[in-house]
Formats: sequence, C-alpha cells, structure tokens
Amino acid sequence: MIKRTDFPILTRKIKGRTLVYFDNAATAQKPRAVIAATVAYYKKYNANVHRSLNPLADEATKRYEAARDTIAAAILARREEVIFTRGATEGINLVARTWGAENLKPNDRIVLSLAEHHANIVPWLQLQAKIGFKLDYIPVKDSGALDIQAARRLLSRPRVRLLALTQASNVLGVVNPLGGLIRLAKSKKIITLIDAAQSAAHRPINVRSLGCDFLVLSGHKIWGPTGIGILYGRRELLEAMPPFLGGGDMISAVYPDHFLTNSLPYKFEAGTPNIAGAIGLGAAVAYINQVSWPEIKRRERALTAYFLKKIKTLKFVQILGTAQPKLPVFSLLIKGIHPHDAADLLGEEGIILRAGHHCAQPLHERYGVAASLRASLSFYNTEAEIDFFVKKLQELYQAFQ
Repeated sequence: MIKRTDFPILTRKIKGRTLVYFDNAATAQKPRAVIAATVAYYKKYNANVHRSLNPLADEATKRYEAARDTIAAAILARREEVIFTRGATEGINLVARTWGAENLKPNDRIVLSLAEHHANIVPWLQLQAKIGFKLDYIPVKDSGALDIQAARRLLSRPRVRLLALTQASNVLGVVNPLGGLIRLAKSKKIITLIDAAQSAAHRPINVRSLGCDFLVLSGHKIWGPTGIGILYGRRELLEAMPPFLGGGDMISAVYPDHFLTNSLPYKFEAGTPNIAGAIGLGAAVAYINQVSWPEIKRRERALTAYFLKKIKTLKFVQILGTAQPKLPVFSLLIKGIHPHDAADLLGEEGIILRAGHHCAQPLHERYGVAASLRASLSFYNTEAEIDFFVKKLQELYQAFQ
C-alpha cells in the first residue's frame, strides 16, 4: 500500500510552501524504513564486516550479507553475482577497467546509444584512448525511440565485443526494447551491459529473463541511501575478471611477491564497504516488496497519463521524447524561458525540478538544445501536485510575456 506519510521529507515547507518533489530521476526520497535501518547500524551495531570475532562485527556482517541476499532475490541473481559498489557509475567503470581492459583490442567495436548517461560513455572513451577500439552509437529517433534497424546493423558489423545500453533514458523516460537486441548480441557472442539506474525505480529487474551479462543500478534512485549500488555480473565472467581495486577483503592471502584473490563477491569489494548504505539498500528493496510492484506500476501509469494530459494543454511547452512505453520522466522546453530560469523560479514556489543536460549532453545535442527542464515523478507524487505545477508554469510563462 502506498503511503506518502512513509516519506517524512514530503511534509517539509520551502519558504512556507509545501514541497513538490519532481526530481526523482536525480535521487528519490527515503522512506522511514530505510532511514531507520541506516540509523540503527550507527546507533546499535557500528562495526566493520568480515574482519572481527565480536558480537558487533557479527551482527553487522549478518545484516550486510542479508541485504545482499534480499537484493539478489529481487533481481533473480545468485548472491555471489551481486557486487556492492558506490552506484551505477562505479559499476560501469569496474567493468570497463577489468573486463574491458582485459578483453578489448584495437579495431574491436563497442555499441552504445545516443541516449546514454555520461556514466555509460565516458568510461569507454577513457578506455578507448588507451586501447584504440571503435565506438558506434545507435541513433535516436525524434520520438525518443532507438533506431532498432540501425542497432541491428551495428551489431552485425565485425569485431563487435560489447553492447552497453540504458534500459530507460533519464532524459526522455522512454523504455528501450532490450530483449531482441540482447538476444541478437548473444547469438553473435557479444557481451551485454545494461544500465538500469533509471528503470530500476519504475519496474522490477530480472537479470535471468533479460539475459544480460552485466547490469548496474544505484541505490539512491530506488529509495535507498546515496553512495551505494550494485553490479550484477554473470558468475563465469566475474570469475575470469581481474580485481578492480587492491586492499583488504578482496584477498585470500598476500605474500611479498604475489597475492591470491578472495572468492566472489568479495573479490571486487576491497576495503571497508558502505555498510550502512548496503543495509539501507536492503531495507529499500524490502520496502518496495511491501508496497508491491503492481501497485507502484499502476500508480505511475496513472500519474504519467495525467501529466501528459495536463501538459498537452500548454501550447508553449514541448516534451522531448513521446515514444511508448514511457516512465514518469519528462524533459520540457518552455517557449521563451531558459530551463535554468524556470527551475530557479519554480523552486521559489517549492517545486523541485532539474535543469540542464542531465548528464546526457549528446542526447540534447541530437535534439538541438543545450538544456531542458526535467520533471520526474515517483509513486508518492499526486495529481494535485501536477495541477499546481501546471498552474505555476502558466503563471511563469505569462510573467515572461
């Protein structure tokens, strides 16, 4: 059952105005269950994991590993295939610096799309500078949909080694049809990496049915703490990859002239991890299960339809990306008003939005704009908030005339 009262920040006032939080694509708000789980770690059993034989360390380790089990069960992965990271960005960098550095050669190819977040472009550009492979980008249609025919052509070129795609655009909210592309990649022995940072907040993730080799997500976008996320990797691939970082917990033994790596998943979790974050992420996944995905999806479908209906009445507003299916993520262009000005002035009314290129500059360039105003909703938002936003947009536009 959805309850706004589970999210204490939603009662906050901004300059006397009730908070309208429409920046969920950047980071989602935290339910009481997540806040309580994180605070409980620091108040009751703050200790390092996997290292000490004492009651506090034992409890911390059990709860840390229980969080991994909860997350693995939620995405249909084996527990040893779930690596705790700082977020989706670190997960992609981990794959690039380990699998990529070991397996990519000059004249190989990687296929991305123009809809990618910078986190799924920059690590490959950095590695390209060292190795010299080619980067190909799947075009995006005016509707925001990927050009699937072009994608199939790119995947059929020789020496393609990796397909790395977002499951849903953080700018357009358009959900990409990954199943067919993953199957095609698999038939050609192309490794696949899916960026689920945006989609994981709006639909359940099943790595088995997706059939991907790697998948990353960020905890703070699915109502968990910041600075925590996961990398899912197929066990056979993770076993063959070298460690990402060196230090404590990723080793089984160290000698003056060599070391032996620990078993999965600890091989990729060097140093003291974000224990509170992992426990909080486990609590977030448990909270999602309690609310239930069918209820979340039903609510978000209603919000998406209502938002689109109301915005279409505003002739001075253009929505980037109209393809379906679509998440409740909307990037807007307002005639005669810069997105930064709009975000600043609407913020004075308590409406929290995001303005800029949203870490997707190539996609904005494809549409011929430098920035957009993004309103991104979650299941705890309301039709009344949308009405208030539309009213304030009208007032803002009139003020600029």
